[in-house]
Amino acid sequence: MSTMVSKQADLAGPGIGNYEELEKVLPQDYNSLLSPKDTQQAITIVKRYIEDNLCRQLNLIRVEVPLIVDVESGVNDYLDRDGSRTPIEFHISNDHDKHPVDAQVVQAATKWKRVALKQFGMKPGEGIITDMRAVRKDYFLDHDHSAYVDQWDWEKAIRAEQRTLNYLTETVERIWKVIKGAETFIQGLFPQIKTDKYSNLPDKLTFIHAEELLARYPDLPRKARETAILQEFPAVFIYGIGWILEDGYPHEMRAADYDDWVTETTDDGGRKFHGLNGDILVWNPVTRRRHELSSMGIRVNADTLQQQLKITGQLDFLKLPYHKAVINNELPLSIGGGIGQSRTVMLLLRKAHLGEVSVTVWPKKLKELCRQKNIRVLE
Repeated sequence: MSTMVSKQADLAGPGIGNYEELEKVLPQDYNSLLSPKDTQQAITIVKRYIEDNLCRQLNLIRVEVPLIVDVESGVNDYLDRDGSRTPIEFHISNDHDKHPVDAQVVQAATKWKRVALKQFGMKPGEGIITDMRAVRKDYFLDHDHSAYVDQWDWEKAIRAEQRTLNYLTETVERIWKVIKGAETFIQGLFPQIKTDKYSNLPDKLTFIHAEELLARYPDLPRKARETAILQEFPAVFIYGIGWILEDGYPHEMRAADYDDWVTETTDDGGRKFHGLNGDILVWNPVTRRRHELSSMGIRVNADTLQQQLKITGQLDFLKLPYHKAVINNELPLSIGGGIGQSRTVMLLLRKAHLGEVSVTVWPKKLKELCRQKNIRVLE
């Protein structure tokens, strides 16, 4: 496969792609460090720690979040800009179809949260956090992707002068402090998960722009670049997810209507980059693979929303209520993101599979592979 073809293929939705490859990926020497009962107790404790400390670090309050939304609202997320991952949609024939509703199951609450900031009267510096549950039917189901998604989805109102790379970086560092603190806290309660076999998370994240990453590994596709940098630095934040890079491809096909990936930025050395968003990725010592924990960013304003929709050929979205509200400056400027709950818990409890910490559906093929590798998937 040529470099260009492999790079294009790597822009597709997440997941390993086939079960022959997954069989090679799942660890050969795995034994859970916690019993099923201890695992359930640890899940509850670590989730509570993370949510409470995110609220303290970012000045958030917990609010309720929808599982289903009205199609006409435009607040559901399409995750990628190529239309490859679409939401589950259904018709509610209310009142004998006199007053029906066409609804969708949320894929993420990204845009809904910005509307919610206005609904709850949040001022700059104040924000919300949700226990978001979603269904993403188009994922390939492997060791760290499932159709059922649980996230701490958070959003915070900001001022115009805070739409900067420095503010984004400061916020990411606060989130990392919580994740690292959760690791220390849960190991104190369950010391068996602190072992020389698996390294702990570093105290600090390494920050790098997607443009720098491409320059460092110009011939590698996106996931391989992430894997390579994690061999040098086991926890990174990659800025600028969505901007089209020097090789003609974005680092990932990030949607055009929430994160700002088009704004030009300048680092301390005067170098020009793009994007006010990014992802937290770590090296998972159990699976021995790259492991994404969070996607987040400063959100689009009226100007950057139009720029990004023009780049992606989606200007028709401007007819939708959410997009009109952004264009008309009716919604707060904000920063926000999603932190995978089961993804994070899986990492902190030294688990080899997402199904060890969350209950969802898996194909028989995958469950059999897990049984062969001594991985207990919840059912």
